[in-house]
Amino acid sequence: MLTPDERQKVDAERRDDREGAALSLAPTRGSISSAPQLSPALAVPASSPPRASSSPWSQMQCPSDRRAFAQPADSAACREMIRTGSRSFFLASLLLPEAVREAAYALYGFCRLSDDAVDVEGGQSSAVKRLRVRLDRIYAADPASEPVDRALADAVARFAIPRVLMDSLLEGLEWDVSGRTYETLSEVHDYAARVAGSVGAMMAALMGARSPDLVARACDLGVAMQLTNIARDVGEDARIGRLYLPRAWLREAGVDPEAWLAEPVYCAGVAAVVARLLRHADSLYRRADAGIANLDPAFRPAIFAARGLYAEIGVQLAARGLDSVSRRTAVSLGRKAWLVLRAIRSASSQETVSPAGAPLAETRFLVDAVVAETGRLSEGPPKRRRSAPDDVVWLIELFANLEARSRTQSSTSSSVRPLSQT
Repeated sequence: MLTPDERQKVDAERRDDREGAALSLAPTRGSISSAPQLSPALAVPASSPPRASSSPWSQMQCPSDRRAFAQPADSAACREMIRTGSRSFFLASLLLPEAVREAAYALYGFCRLSDDAVDVEGGQSSAVKRLRVRLDRIYAADPASEPVDRALADAVARFAIPRVLMDSLLEGLEWDVSGRTYETLSEVHDYAARVAGSVGAMMAALMGARSPDLVARACDLGVAMQLTNIARDVGEDARIGRLYLPRAWLREAGVDPEAWLAEPVYCAGVAAVVARLLRHADSLYRRADAGIANLDPAFRPAIFAARGLYAEIGVQLAARGLDSVSRRTAVSLGRKAWLVLRAIRSASSQETVSPAGAPLAETRFLVDAVVAETGRLSEGPPKRRRSAPDDVVWLIELFANLEARSRTQSSTSSSVRPLSQT
């Protein structure tokens, strides 16, 4: 078993994975000219002037940029939470349009606040109850006098984020606290819908992608990413007493879940279940592809890149013998750069395709909640600020700067984790 400090470190890594998924689900990118100042090693090129859009995307709904509660200092505090809490996802957030970026920071802030509250109190459900009280005030337009609360109140009102999405996220945390077990794939879907599908639905709302099919595909992508996390983190989860693999699948593979959890080691049976879960995740990634292909061509590269980067974790895990018990799989920075550039190239040749079908039964309530709130919005989405060729140049320079910074940090401090693992 892990020590309390080791357990807190593992929980923090998993928290960053979940919160980072929220940012990676956003199918847009925008100006970074107003982003926080970075060191020279992280400097990125300036963007071109905004462009108007006459595409079908302009028919989607997005709110105004009026602020009701938060002051600039509140937004800055939320931005600082992600900057200090997750270097990788702070950089990813710079790909978002400015109007959406602040709302994404508020969502990250609340996710971080929720996880921290549960961790600090040693996994007590009372922490979740207090978070729900704060949500009550946020949705009553009377937020507590805290930066995250005021910023989230603005995002909720401005982007019509349904309360059920936030409650679902907290419910997922409660399930972790209570030690809930997952017997079937459907039960794993239930969990993934809450901790990741809900975040996908939130980001779809922020992006104005509120049609039933687009929200369903965003939820598919969120669930696929969470299943990838589960497959990658089998050993880390087991060492803190958690098991998210379907227990029925383990028994079919000849593994007794309780006995294995008491002494987690890599074995052929667990590897077979991990492979099976990754195959199912791949089927959800393919379902998500239909939604991505139906986005405006200007927005496809970013979402294709997010999908490809996460799916690559499963590819690397399979290439390493499906051993996620004794080691943690990571994608190298060079491989990430190649995948992003491939996504930009592939996205330009995609054509609109037929919808992928109904949402997962376990995420339907999330889809219905977002669609039901669409009537509260009236304005067009944030405008695209860079062309696809600009993206190629921007991303090449970004990855080059990241690699240079990673090498510098590796040579000056052995205690810094490699960038490719954050």
